[in-house]
Amino acid sequence: MTEPYRSGFACFVGRPNAGKSTLTNALVGSKVAITSSKPQTTRHAIRGIVHREDAQLVIIDTPGLHRPRTLLGQRLNDIVHSTWSEVDVIGFCVPADEKIGPGDRFIAAELAKVARRTPVIGVVTKTDLVPPDRIAKQLLALQDLMDFADLVPVSAQSGYQVGVVADVLVARLPEGPPLYPEGDLTDEPEQQLVAELIREAALEGVRDELPHSIAVTVEEMIPREGRADLVDVHALLYVERPSQKGIVLGHRGARLKEVGATARRHIEALLGTKVYLDLHVKVAKDWQRDPKQLRKLGF
Repeated sequence: MTEPYRSGFACFVGRPNAGKSTLTNALVGSKVAITSSKPQTTRHAIRGIVHREDAQLVIIDTPGLHRPRTLLGQRLNDIVHSTWSEVDVIGFCVPADEKIGPGDRFIAAELAKVARRTPVIGVVTKTDLVPPDRIAKQLLALQDLMDFADLVPVSAQSGYQVGVVADVLVARLPEGPPLYPEGDLTDEPEQQLVAELIREAALEGVRDELPHSIAVTVEEMIPREGRADLVDVHALLYVERPSQKGIVLGHRGARLKEVGATARRHIEALLGTKVYLDLHVKVAKDWQRDPKQLRKLGF
């Protein structure tokens, strides 16, 4: 007897920088969520779609859950909580190379409230960074946090057990037809993905105080007149203070040029066409704390 086709939603949660976005990309087999060595890189709930013969798994990559210090932080946490209430299964990610701390315990306590109606899988990420005995210790430590439906160690970088994570999540989806057309990898609007790729490029290599102060909007994305192979992208990079603008621009604009070149390569891969990228930096004073500016920037 053939197994029934399953389809549904899963989400990964964990504190910032727990490897959620990298795991999402590994499962989808394509870059749909931006990754960075900076914590709190993910700002939106991004859906990545995994197509299998027996199932369609839609993974929602959420921002890291943390104790918020700004209005933006509070809104990011709200995204996480509203996502939990809509999914069929939750993966709680804890990196293998870091001790379980107060942040993990805070999330486990929050998850325990939903675990009665939604199965929670414990996922030990980044196993390529530690020896096997450390992985075993981390699995035991994770087990002490709460009652999990299953526990899986994984490395998105090396591909170790990525398929097992997919199997474990799929097993907990309801029976049903595909939710998205074959071939779709995400339901994110292209403009949103382009803005995220620019922000990812801007985040790499800037000082630690900057990650949360950078926002990107794509003002215009249009094919060049008379050129079928070229798209013009005009984008604005927002920071909160003039001093930050100087950091992003770099000496004589060298840093921004570098950001533009990196982002353009990724955007061309995403769109499958040549891109002319026009980037400007603007100061939006304390935008993370200003409801009006947050709305304008899409939060």
